[in-house]
Amino acid sequence: MIPSDETIKALRDALNSSPGNIPLHKHLAQSLLSLGRFEDAEAAYREALAIAPHHAELLLGLARSYFQQQKYSPALVVIEEMLTATEPLPAAYVWHAKLLAKTGELQRAAYQYRQGVELDASVADAELARELGLAAAPNGYEEDEVVDGRVRQRAGEQFGEPFEQEIERPKTNFDDVGGMQSVKEEIRMKIILPLAHPEMFRAYGKTVGGGILMFGPPGCGKTHLARATAGEVKANFLSIGISDVLDMWIGSSEKNLHELFEQGRRNKPCVLFFDEVDALGASRADMRQCGGRHLINQFLSELDGIEMANDGLLILAATNAPWHLDSAFRRPGRFDRIVFVPPPDVEARSAILRIMVSGKPSDDIDFDQLAKKTNDFSGADLKAVVERAIEAKLTEVVTTGKLQPLRTKDLLAAISNTKPSTREWFASARNYALYSNQGGTYDEILKYLKI
Repeated sequence: MIPSDETIKALRDALNSSPGNIPLHKHLAQSLLSLGRFEDAEAAYREALAIAPHHAELLLGLARSYFQQQKYSPALVVIEEMLTATEPLPAAYVWHAKLLAKTGELQRAAYQYRQGVELDASVADAELARELGLAAAPNGYEEDEVVDGRVRQRAGEQFGEPFEQEIERPKTNFDDVGGMQSVKEEIRMKIILPLAHPEMFRAYGKTVGGGILMFGPPGCGKTHLARATAGEVKANFLSIGISDVLDMWIGSSEKNLHELFEQGRRNKPCVLFFDEVDALGASRADMRQCGGRHLINQFLSELDGIEMANDGLLILAATNAPWHLDSAFRRPGRFDRIVFVPPPDVEARSAILRIMVSGKPSDDIDFDQLAKKTNDFSGADLKAVVERAIEAKLTEVVTTGKLQPLRTKDLLAAISNTKPSTREWFASARNYALYSNQGGTYDEILKYLKI
């Protein structure tokens, strides 16, 4: 039975008389949630959690209220904090799966959904199971299937046929990357200088190669920087995504990963770039199925160069969610340099806009003024600004029939219609930096946020 407004009023009156009554707080918040009053429900859950901050059902309710308001980042932080408990609620795994599915992490979502349903079959969600490609079996998912004598991985882990990756020779270099001076210096010391002066580095026992993990908000140039690094040292470049590695057959994913590393070793010097590396190296603590653990072990083995030396193999990786990456990847000798790639600063934004407008009809654009108006904008956001200004200018040109240059006012108008995409990421990252930063990995986030 759906509660009425009178019920809500009665519950509030009761709480006025008994403000510390947790069951009453919980009943009020649940009633507001069932009425679709999600902001009020959020406030009610927060008020209850101020009294009982570790109450699992209240935390789950707060995450649900966030989810209904499409506040996925704070919901994810709450749920992941719940999953660190000794005995997490089974429903928390299912809600974790829902949130991961929203961000496109279907493989991890399938793992978490299965874990929750195995603990308690009553939390199964048929709609979510269909979205993840899981059969509606009594225990909430389909069992492993044997085809032609081989074991197929469970649904949610099916990917296309493997193929050999094309070797690139990028023509871009650091001159094509606006700003990011501190990140470039890290890469120079780790990658460029060892290649330019190998004899000096070998004299101190330093090999040419190694790994750098770049993390930060999406759209801030991590992929562009990796490609420019290869161009800077005139090295071959292999860009590796999740679909290039994962395969539906047990054991094939590890083989694909090994072959990609071998391809890089055959084409040294070579930059191997792993985009969204957390999809391949998610924390093993979150996994119940052994297939994912085998792939991570293979990845770590390749980074260590146990079978083949990695001298001359340069490994870059990027992630928007370093907190999901297995901690073993951050051991010295693997990704031993972890570099925060923040949104471009004011000088970098000016440089990026200059590069993006270069070659287009323009007239005396004040890039410094534009840079000051785009605080927190990522490189992708700045590209969107230029594209919107061009679209508006093309509309004007088509109407008048006369070619018109881009002006400062055109770009300012586009800026006013564009919101920075990085703020949602920082809202989530801030919580990890404050509460899950034992090793100091996220100190740069706190420094950027001036906390």
